[in-house]
Amino acid sequence: MAALVASVILSVGSATAQEQPAGAAPAIEAPAAPGVVPPATMAPAQPASQPRASAEAGTSTAMELTLPHDLSPWGMFMAADIIVKAVMIGLAFASLVTWTIWLAKSLEIFGGKLRIRRAVRAIGDAATLKQASRALDRSGGPGALLVRAAEEETALSAGALDHVSGDGLKERVTSRLSRIEAAASRRMSRGTGVLATIGSTAPFVGLFGTVWGIMNAFIGISQAQTTNLAVVAPGIAEALLATAMGLVAAIPAVVIYNVFARSIVGYRQILADASAGVERLVSRDLDFRAVASPTAE
Repeated sequence: MAALVASVILSVGSATAQEQPAGAAPAIEAPAAPGVVPPATMAPAQPASQPRASAEAGTSTAMELTLPHDLSPWGMFMAADIIVKAVMIGLAFASLVTWTIWLAKSLEIFGGKLRIRRAVRAIGDAATLKQASRALDRSGGPGALLVRAAEEETALSAGALDHVSGDGLKERVTSRLSRIEAAASRRMSRGTGVLATIGSTAPFVGLFGTVWGIMNAFIGISQAQTTNLAVVAPGIAEALLATAMGLVAAIPAVVIYNVFARSIVGYRQILADASAGVERLVSRDLDFRAVASPTAE
């Protein structure tokens, strides 16, 4: 009898379990042990994290689509602000001007030194001012101008040399030669002031472009409301490109200016040697004239 009752209870329980829908919680649960979280309370946390993860993935995907991928110098230039672009264009033009002046002024200094050295040799080999004039008749440059100026002043003072000493003629010749030297020096120094200006201002112009670009980068960061390095880095890199271009324009300008300054100083020294040689020829001619005319006072 007891076995019959137990089999009936088992059959009823199995039938009830088959009729219960899938996924439904059992009607009677065993009490959970202390300190153990029931599985039913942990299940709802998983669906809640899935929308957040999908939202973050969508945000990162959108950020990746808006970030510039071309971080080459040309790509950063094209992605820069209009003010930063104007600064970069100005610095590139300044660099072009620097190298143009370097090429033109190098040829000018080389040719000027070559001509003045020839003039110094011709003046040193001549015994009189007329011989130096004949030697430099077909040559140009400041050396020939020095000899011609001395000849012209001597011809203008020829009538007075029979009655006065030649000290006044020497002073007038020295005055004319000094003016020719000054004009030749100014002509040779033309263009070096531009190099000095570029070398002193280009770093500050590039720094202005960097400050403006970083300011725009921080504004973009505040609008994007993110401090992700992938968002911050491109704007800062574009801004720093302006400083790099300023240094590229300034460093060669300073170096070339210093080289030209030393070369021009050497040119002035050779020009001064030519002027001193012409003064010696004028003094020698006066001595010859005094010997030829002993009655002159």
